[in-house]
Formats: sequence, C-alpha cells, structure tokens
Amino acid sequence: MAKIEVAIKDAIARGARKHIRSVAMPLRRDVRRLREAVRELRTQVAALHEVAARWKESNAVRGFQPGVSEEEARTARLSPGLIRKLRLRLALSQAAVARLVGVSPGAVVQWEQGRATPAGRNRAALVGLRRLGRRQAKRVLASMPAERRAPAGKTRARRRRGRPRRSARR
Repeated sequence: MAKIEVAIKDAIARGARKHIRSVAMPLRRDVRRLREAVRELRTQVAALHEVAARWKESNAVRGFQPGVSEEEARTARLSPGLIRKLRLRLALSQAAVARLVGVSPGAVVQWEQGRATPAGRNRAALVGLRRLGRRQAKRVLASMPAERRAPAGKTRARRRRGRPRRSARR
C-alpha cells in the first residue's frame, strides 16, 4: 500500500508543478516586459528632468517674462503710487519685486519715491505683474533660483577715521 500512496503523491506533485509552471511562465514573461518598460520610462523621465532643469535655468536667468506687448507697456500708467499699490496688492517686498523684474531693490525704491521711472523691459515686467495674483506671484518667485549673497562675516563696513559710528537708533 505504501508504494501506491507514494506513486499517487508523486503524480499529484508532478501535476501541481506542471500546472504552476503553466500559470507562472506567462506571468514571468509579463514581469520581465514590465521591468524593461519601467527601465525605459526611467531613462525617459531622467532625460525630461534634464530638459526641465535647463528650461528652468534659462527662464530664471531672464527673470519674469510678462506677456505684454510693447504698445501696452508704453501706454500703461505707472506712477510711483501705482507701483507701490501693485507691490502691496501682491504682498511682496521691494526686494521680491526687484527679483521678479530683474533689477536691484534700490531701483524699486527709486520708482516708488518718484526719483526714477521704469523703462523698456522693466516697464513691461511691471505692467505684466498687474496680471498676476498673489499666489501666482509667489509661485513665480519660488521658481526663480535664490540670489547669491555674500557669506556672513565676509562683508566689511566702511568707516571713516576719526568719526564715531552712528548708532542704529536715533
């Protein structure tokens, strides 16, 4: 009797292995194909990341690019008060507006005080900022690379000899 039981167990085991192989082989082929597809997609995504990084760098160098025509930029009203109101409406600092436009923060101060007026590309950028909301302005500003600043402790204060330093408080 023991031999019949062993023979039956062997036959069942062979049948089970054959059935498992017949089910598993197509799955193995599918897994292999999917792994190859994933590998190709990863290389494509890596290439697209490189292209996106280059685009981001090239756009960041140019700063904010308004979609404003020259005629529209020329005819738009830009008084010192309007520039200040625009900055406050967008909840931006003078330095942030300067980064968006591509000028120094001092230039924005001069514009707001009426000592200078923006012209050319700067004027177009300011007119283009009118079309942005707070969130869009913050998004554009966040997409721009951070400014390089001098490391702390490396800047030297200029002081004339013989004169005491002015205190910060008056």
